[in-house]
Amino acid sequence: MQQHELEQLMADSAKDAVGTSRDMFNIELDYSAESIELIDSLLLAFIDRFKDQALEDNAVFTLCNIYGAYIGEVMRSLIGGSWRYDESDKTAPYVVLDVGEYSYAFAGICYERLVNDSQVSVKAYFDQALANNTQ
Repeated sequence: MQQHELEQLMADSAKDAVGTSRDMFNIELDYSAESIELIDSLLLAFIDRFKDQALEDNAVFTLCNIYGAYIGEVMRSLIGGSWRYDESDKTAPYVVLDVGEYSYAFAGICYERLVNDSQVSVKAYFDQALANNTQ
């Protein structure tokens, strides 16, 4: 995948997160740092609304990727960075946002909150990522 294709995919996925949030929950995501806090609530709202269906593999994959893309696009608008498709594990490739010396797996933190631990905060991860690059 070419870099410009990856960047377009992530921008389109972020737009999908905006549209899904508006259509499903009447919540507007505006690409601001403050809007990241809404992602924590939105991920749990999918479980409340769709119960076990929200945790099916396809749903989890889609939710984590669109909201991870949204978080990354907000980060890119604030401090830059570039998307990278990591294929180091051929059976489980993933996308990270590289900013300076750090890499952030925003889809991964969404997965943690959605599937493993509802106490994990997407917003706290985002805030730490910002702090790592603005000190």
